[in-house]
Amino acid sequence: MDAVLLSRLQFAVTVGFHFLFVPLTIGFALLVAVLETLYIRSGDARYKSMAKFWGKLFTINFVLGVVTGLTMEFQFGTNWSEYSKFMGDIFGSPLAIEALMAFFLESTFISIWIFGWERVSKKVHLFAAWMVALGTHLSAVWIIVANGWMQNPVGYVLRNGRAELKSFTAVITNSYAWHEYFHVILSAYVLSGFVALGISAYHLLRKQNVEFFQKSFSVALIIALIGVIGTPLTGHLNGQETARMQPSKFAAMEAIWKTGRGVPAYLVVVPNEKSESNPVEAIGIPGLTSFLAFNNFNAKITGLKDIPPAKRPPVAPVFWGFRIMVLLGIYFLVMAAFGWYLQAKNKLLDSTRFLRLLLYSIPLPYIAINLGWMVTEMGRQPWTVYNLMTTAKSVSPVPASNVLLSLAAMVVLYSLLVVLDFYLIAKNAKKGPESLSEAEGKSTVVSPEFVLSSNS
Repeated sequence: MDAVLLSRLQFAVTVGFHFLFVPLTIGFALLVAVLETLYIRSGDARYKSMAKFWGKLFTINFVLGVVTGLTMEFQFGTNWSEYSKFMGDIFGSPLAIEALMAFFLESTFISIWIFGWERVSKKVHLFAAWMVALGTHLSAVWIIVANGWMQNPVGYVLRNGRAELKSFTAVITNSYAWHEYFHVILSAYVLSGFVALGISAYHLLRKQNVEFFQKSFSVALIIALIGVIGTPLTGHLNGQETARMQPSKFAAMEAIWKTGRGVPAYLVVVPNEKSESNPVEAIGIPGLTSFLAFNNFNAKITGLKDIPPAKRPPVAPVFWGFRIMVLLGIYFLVMAAFGWYLQAKNKLLDSTRFLRLLLYSIPLPYIAINLGWMVTEMGRQPWTVYNLMTTAKSVSPVPASNVLLSLAAMVVLYSLLVVLDFYLIAKNAKKGPESLSEAEGKSTVVSPEFVLSSNS
């Protein structure tokens, strides 16, 4: 194994572990802000108890998520120094803004939210909740603006062997980045909605705090529905951007080997990277892939055979990752719609099989989101910055043994953090909410003991 492959694995591990925390943070911040808004508007203390319960789970996830995210930016210097030298002027700007604007906004107002119960006015506390939610969404903006530039570099000039910023406006208005952003945010709503639905289902199955978790189910279901409806729509638009700007990625996603017009959508396609012939094809819908990509049934799509082998992404993981993600998206849509039907017909409590299925479905959005990122990042290969700098030229000149050692250490450390996160969330989720009297009288305080024990 060489330093390039090991560095890619290390960054994939770092980002993959970190992104187990990010979407839940985004969605739960919104959930808590909505619940506290309902409390302020209605005066119903049950919504306050709900905001505290889901807020505690959010806080656990936020704290441990920050820890896993700290090392990512350091890797640009340790593992990807050539990349940083080449385009650090551009890539560093949105990352710096993310830290100075979004992260400080989150950190400041989350302190007010955690420690401010009964210490600041209700409106100030509600404002803090919404600022935390805004901060999580703004943080995603700047991270994805940086990633979007790697997918579609704009607003730069090449000077002295480096990419230098020419137009910051072009960077922040990059269409690829914004299509990617809305798709990621809505997928975060899917994940957080289904986690909340699964936890609610756990308690409803046991007939514990039934009214509390019925209300939680209702709010979480709305967030999940927004996600499952919006994600395929934004995914379609993102796919069209990909077809236009990254034809090699799009060809890999659909396993299109032969360039042509009116390309059909095949229900079964077996990609074969070792063969120059077309893949095995089954029943197809004529022209559908061309239409989905360019809104034209006769549009031309470049096949992988017309892309030099050295510039092709790995087809099999991109192709199958995309399809599994889509199938999971359909599953989430069906489950959310059926949940809405059961709730409208007052049949939810009697539908034990559905509730049990919701509980078992909690891991699936995590799988779907990480598959989406796998398609996005592996589909860009062999480029770090598409058509501008290859991954092989981006890596730091360090021995492979050094990278292997740090990779092993990170796998162990991050695995422990993820296990700790899921353990604390599961333990507090099973414990259930405080009583209404406790919700009225106690502040939600996060101390060192809170991170280490669920009994604080």
